[in-house]
Formats: sequence, C-alpha cells, structure tokens
Amino acid sequence: MENAGVGWIAAIIIGGFAGWLAEKVMHSNMGVFMNILLGIIGAIVANWILGILHIQPLSGWLGYLIAGFVGACILIAIGRLIRR
Repeated sequence: MENAGVGWIAAIIIGGFAGWLAEKVMHSNMGVFMNILLGIIGAIVANWILGILHIQPLSGWLGYLIAGFVGACILIAIGRLIRR
C-alpha cells in the first residue's frame, strides 16, 4: 500500500469507496466493513494480477480506487461462484 503512495487511513477511505462502488455495480448486499475489506483486498489482488501480466501497477489515489474497484468486483464474482 505504501508503494502506491496511499497511507493507511486513505487506503481505508478509498477502499471503502471502491468496495461500495463494486457493491452497487455487482448488485450485492454487503455492509460497510465488507465494502472496506473488499476494496483494500481488491486493490491488492488487482495490482498482483497486473504484475503477473507485466503491466505497471497503478499508483496514487485514483489508481488505488480503480484497482480496488476492479479487484472488489473480481472478489465478489469469485464469492458468487463459490456459493453456488
């Protein structure tokens, strides 16, 4: 997270917003804590996937928001597949 230029408090705020956006787009019903968790873990997952694809990881507030949103959507989709 520090490599992305985002501190811990900002990561929580941005992660919460990214998780909330993913919740709205994916039409899932989760609480605030899960939104924050999905946003933060989603950003880590998305940056990891970008690293595997040899694409430079996203940085800064906007990059962390985009990565968190994409990663949270991926995690929600995986969660739905597991529940079936």
